[in-house]
Amino acid sequence: MKNEKNIKVQNGYLFFGIVIVSILALVIAAIKTDNPELLFLLPIGLIAFRGFFIVNPNSSKVMVLFGAYKGTVRDNGFFWANPFYTRQKISLRARNFDSERVKVNDKIGNPIMINVILVWKVSDTFKAAFDVNDYQEFVKVQTDAAVRKLAGSYPYDSFDDAQADLTLRSGMDEVNEALENEITERLSMAGIEVMEARIGYLAYAPEIASSMLKRQQAVAIVAARKKIVEGAVGMVEDALDKLSADGIIEFDDEKKASMVSNLMIVLCGDKEATPVINTGTLNS
Repeated sequence: MKNEKNIKVQNGYLFFGIVIVSILALVIAAIKTDNPELLFLLPIGLIAFRGFFIVNPNSSKVMVLFGAYKGTVRDNGFFWANPFYTRQKISLRARNFDSERVKVNDKIGNPIMINVILVWKVSDTFKAAFDVNDYQEFVKVQTDAAVRKLAGSYPYDSFDDAQADLTLRSGMDEVNEALENEITERLSMAGIEVMEARIGYLAYAPEIASSMLKRQQAVAIVAARKKIVEGAVGMVEDALDKLSADGIIEFDDEKKASMVSNLMIVLCGDKEATPVINTGTLNS
């Protein structure tokens, strides 16, 4: 497998002047010597014009002579080279690729929608021109394949896989790094440099999105209730200890149970408590 190599070409302005002067000299010579046969040499000058070309900034020209790769011109400007060279333009600019959202299954089989945002550029013009059929289409297809493989390697979240340390939703930095490495490996054979790759969109597929949203809400509610109960128990314990320590009231087991019940209802209820004035004892 070959790699890109630079080719030396001539200054276009200098050779343009040489070709023009040569053609004018040929015409003048034919007229002065009254020898029109010299004009048959004019096609040579016209062929020489095919050797002129321009390379714009962040662009390149791949030179091929009768099927043989001769090199790549990366310098910018106006140049002249062998007029029989065929020249293929390859841009060296950085490009964005925002892939379509595709439906794939995550590691545990849940259908999800995912897409990737890729920033890439051509680093080896020989590989881009000759090692793949169409390097731009190659980028799209291989990126899509890498996204599908990545999605199947991780669960969307840890609801169904409690042992998962890394998920698509929570481990975004690690997942993006794995995605970038996967795409880099796939595109290296086409001479493509991956500058950045990251997940641009991630969600459950529409057919399960509603159910999964309810599930996430239920998990969040349970977690919140657990925290509320833990805090309420601590507050009740502190209250009983404080009342006993200050000698405000002496609690037997029955009174303590009633007090704990009332405090837990007040602290854990999702509605404001309604005060009740008790003019008797706790047992009345």
